[in-house]
Amino acid sequence: MVPLTQIAPSADRLRAIDEFLAEAWADQAGHDDRLRGLAVEVRFDRGVAHVTGEVADPAELRLVRERIGRLAGVFGVWCRVRVAGRDPVVVDLGCGATKQWPGNLGLDIFPAPAVDAVADLSGSLPLADESVDVLFAVHILEHLIDFLPLVDECHRVLRPGGVLHVMSPWWGHVNAVADPTHVRLLDVQTIKGICVQRPPGTPRWHPLHAGCDGASIFADLTPIPPDADPPTPTHLARFFA
Repeated sequence: MVPLTQIAPSADRLRAIDEFLAEAWADQAGHDDRLRGLAVEVRFDRGVAHVTGEVADPAELRLVRERIGRLAGVFGVWCRVRVAGRDPVVVDLGCGATKQWPGNLGLDIFPAPAVDAVADLSGSLPLADESVDVLFAVHILEHLIDFLPLVDECHRVLRPGGVLHVMSPWWGHVNAVADPTHVRLLDVQTIKGICVQRPPGTPRWHPLHAGCDGASIFADLTPIPPDADPPTPTHLARFFA
């Protein structure tokens, strides 16, 4: 069962969780022949894995993401990894003054120090089809009355195997209502709705990860091709009640 009530962990507990995750990943990477020797670095921050480095092919990157995501206590796997010598195209939506990674392309509706291009995120994104490897939507969905058009645009611009990283305040935490510019309340079940409850013919998503730490919700989503199978009930049960 996925609990519907959460208590945000203290700063001390978050540090302890990150230390545990770092030790668990080092142990796993050292004993799994598939992972040993891969030139990736993994840093944990408040339960989110930040992955950098380089791999030889997309299959290795999928393996790293999947194995990190299997660790108990991981809320998301955020990565900026070179694949076969190519830097990923990473876009920060609604970045404001701070990007999640230096070098990301920052988009926002207002000019700000980290914004590379001004764009109305409630409309179409100024990006070509299948041109982006990673999208960050960190503290942005809760500011949009209808965020589904943006989610659909993310599906359009992501390459096959690309990832949309979502982070938003959890509806049960004071942060969700403390900001008067927040117009939507979100839950992990909202992510379930995005993945499996949209009408036929709309873009489909596979949840690589979804969770809540008592203050924020997290989700890593990858586009599902039109002819691919939907997520299995067994996989969905990892994240959703």
